[in-house]
Amino acid sequence: MKPRAPEGPTQGDLFSRPAGRELTYPRDQDNEPPPIGEEKKPAPPAAPAPAPAAKPKPKIYSVGELVRAAARAVEAPLSGVWVEGEVFSAKKHSSGHLYFSLKDDDAQIPVVMWRSDAVRVRFAVEDGMHVRVRGRATIYEQQGKFQMYAAVIEPVGAGEAALAFEQLKKKLEAEGLFDRARKRKLPWWPRRVGVVTSPTGAAIRDIIRVLHRRAGVPIAIAPAAVQGEGAWFDIVSALQLVARVPDVDVVIVGRGGGSAEDLAVFNDERVARAIAACPKPVISAVGHEVDVTIADFVADERAPTPSAAAERAVPVAAEVAAELEGLAGRLTRAARRTRESALHGLERLVERFERAGGALVRGRRTALVALERRLGQLHPRARLAADRARLGPLAARLPAAVGRALAVRRRALAELSGRLDALSPLRVLERGYGLVRSEDGRVITEARNLAKGDLVNVKLRRGGFAARVERSEDDDE
Repeated sequence: MKPRAPEGPTQGDLFSRPAGRELTYPRDQDNEPPPIGEEKKPAPPAAPAPAPAAKPKPKIYSVGELVRAAARAVEAPLSGVWVEGEVFSAKKHSSGHLYFSLKDDDAQIPVVMWRSDAVRVRFAVEDGMHVRVRGRATIYEQQGKFQMYAAVIEPVGAGEAALAFEQLKKKLEAEGLFDRARKRKLPWWPRRVGVVTSPTGAAIRDIIRVLHRRAGVPIAIAPAAVQGEGAWFDIVSALQLVARVPDVDVVIVGRGGGSAEDLAVFNDERVARAIAACPKPVISAVGHEVDVTIADFVADERAPTPSAAAERAVPVAAEVAAELEGLAGRLTRAARRTRESALHGLERLVERFERAGGALVRGRRTALVALERRLGQLHPRARLAADRARLGPLAARLPAAVGRALAVRRRALAELSGRLDALSPLRVLERGYGLVRSEDGRVITEARNLAKGDLVNVKLRRGGFAARVERSEDDDE
């Protein structure tokens, strides 16, 4: 679709001729033929031509002056104009300023939207969008470039709120905040119900009435504004506050019905992330059945109205009592059937035991007799008697064998004693020899091992004495 022409004067109009004035061209009267029947009269003599006036000196502009003059010429008629086109090269600066360009089939123009205006845009400006922008056209002096400063931007076709809703929905869904796997089950019977809503609205009265009627569960109310500027901050703070109450097991967040603008805060990304981050299960109860918000997708449970949220938060006490009574009856009947089945099984087991008991006792008795017999054989008295019976013949032959062995050992001992006696040094000493030792106990066998003055000990057959060497003689000398 070709964008419509902007309202107000166009650039071409700036240089058009003034309205009501037509260009005229003078006739050359000298060359025009005379009327019929009249002769052409000679022209009177021409007056002398005046001297030519001096040519004025042209004004010389600096580059800056020229660009500023052009900017003033453009800004005056093109302030507050609407321009429609397709977005491309969209980029949001870290400062918050928004830069993009608009194009159609004929031309393109760069656009700047300052942060103070960009913060009011509820949707993300992306390439390919067809938008309508209101602002002022000018010339950027430093580059001499024609551009536009935008104050308002609107999507063409879908409304701004609807576009922002779809963009945020896609974003959070891609992050997994809508996944059923991350959502928690509501407690069967909560100890306390937390409620985040306006303390003066109809929603809180409906919730309190339903909770008291169904189960009388205690309530923790975290008051918050649910529409208007800054309401998102109230809801986020209230969610964080009620989540810190120890016995709160489930939280209801929402409000009663209203216009789309009234419910807009529940489409705020900050509210959606606060619901997802709440450590307690959250029931979203915003507006009526037909009202759907981002909070409904993020919450663990969605209720069509605040009253329905209260009904889902707690069971009906009377219904629970009836259900428990029914469960108790079923449990009693099941216990009775189990007991009867167990008794029947025990009776069958006793019968089987009685049938198998006789054979088992007989087998055990036989085994016991065999064990008693083996035990009697292993008794010490029995083993001693058996050993005596085996050793009887041996005991009769033992004295004679021992006597013969002793005689042989005595003869061998006598022979060895004689040989030892012959080799004993005492026999030598009996023949008049002595055994000489030095002071440190060494046996002296050669005279050369002694020096004059050495002290020696002499062992005789009986006793001994100490002597000091006065002189020694060596056989070799």
